[in-house]
Amino acid sequence: MTTDTPNHHDAELEAAILGACLIERTAMPLVADKLKPEMFYEEKYAEIYAALLSMHHDGKSIDILTVKNELATRGKLAAVGGPYELTRLSSLVASSAHLEYHVLILRQIYMRRNMRLGFQQLLAMSADESTDIDDILVEAHHLLEALENECGVNDHLRPMDRLMADTLVQIENRVAHGSCDGITGIPTGLHDLDRLTAGWQRSDLYIIAARPSVGKTAFALHLARAAATAGHHVAVYSLEMQGERLGDRWLLAATADVDPQHLKSGQLTPDELQQVRQASAELSALPIHVDDHAVMGMDQVRASARLLQSKGMCDMVVVDYLQLCNMKSDQKNRNREQEVAQASRKAKLLAKELNIPVILLSQLNRESDGGYSSDHRPGLHQLRESGAIEQDADMVMLLYRPAMHGKAIDKKSSLPTEGLGIVIVAKHRNGETREVYFHHNVSLTKLVDHVPPLEWMMRNAK
Repeated sequence: MTTDTPNHHDAELEAAILGACLIERTAMPLVADKLKPEMFYEEKYAEIYAALLSMHHDGKSIDILTVKNELATRGKLAAVGGPYELTRLSSLVASSAHLEYHVLILRQIYMRRNMRLGFQQLLAMSADESTDIDDILVEAHHLLEALENECGVNDHLRPMDRLMADTLVQIENRVAHGSCDGITGIPTGLHDLDRLTAGWQRSDLYIIAARPSVGKTAFALHLARAAATAGHHVAVYSLEMQGERLGDRWLLAATADVDPQHLKSGQLTPDELQQVRQASAELSALPIHVDDHAVMGMDQVRASARLLQSKGMCDMVVVDYLQLCNMKSDQKNRNREQEVAQASRKAKLLAKELNIPVILLSQLNRESDGGYSSDHRPGLHQLRESGAIEQDADMVMLLYRPAMHGKAIDKKSSLPTEGLGIVIVAKHRNGETREVYFHHNVSLTKLVDHVPPLEWMMRNAK
């Protein structure tokens, strides 16, 4: 058998696999979840395997006669060579002893065939100067993703005993590496949020949503800095703001007495300039990578994050923000909501694939839709442009600053609103939902744990 042929197909190998499936009752259970009809290059063999697969899924007995009847019912018997071809195939092998090895070779041949075809198409696209380079990159990502998916058709199935063993290993790792305050993931930088989440957890998607100017970016930068300070590598993809402006905010957060207006206007005092230089040196040591390319989609984010992780430099991803992602779909008739849903889904798949927390910022709908409560607290239904965002997320956090709505006292918590920030945990797949409070300065560059005033604590003491 010429199984090591460098050609794009091996008809003899395809025939031997089908012959084994025709004569051995145990053959189809071995190959059904590993082979698809399109993996057979010979069209008649693809038709025969399609019939075998359908019969297997329907629980029908498989032999020459039943397969002949199935092909006749499909109107394909003559096309595959009639009963003679089925008899010939069944005589090619004596048993299915080497079937799994033959299936592996056939899959590899199919993969190489798809690789050649896909790379040839990419080469043609790259030679066409009228084709946008971003479109070519997206197609390249799609090709690699499809090839990777084909490589693992059956690799994701785990029996219950293995699943329980893997689960127990994770629990024991949490016990071994968990700190005394129960933080098993990446710290958030806010103690109350850490207690609620146990830190950002691997493979989870976190949505942080708010209206413009409420503080999404400031909150995300705080999270990134807290994670990096704890020694975790963070990749920040800023689609809205230039990297240097993020640098300004980090510097202001790391300095005690620098006036934001002085930093913006360049009128820093000597003492302020010294603080900025010292903070810059400290921030430079943090394991944070920033990409501020304005035209970027989730496919590009995935490729970049994978590259960083291959170098051991990606423990968490922050994307600011979802609705600005460059969404180019291979389905031209998709509307905006479907595009956002697709980007949200890709963010969740990224978290699972790289086994890292992904924090995705998102916009909320305008207040004029009438969906806000009397105190303007946002709700899940106001996630902008797609309910799929809520579906994909493991946790949804809505940011709220009551002082922006002219409130001196927050209606729900009875707290003074000056400097008060509220994280409304509206969805928590693995825990409770409640509100977490934090404090911020006027410029929203410094975020710290909220300490209630003494009179409030006395009034609310039990």
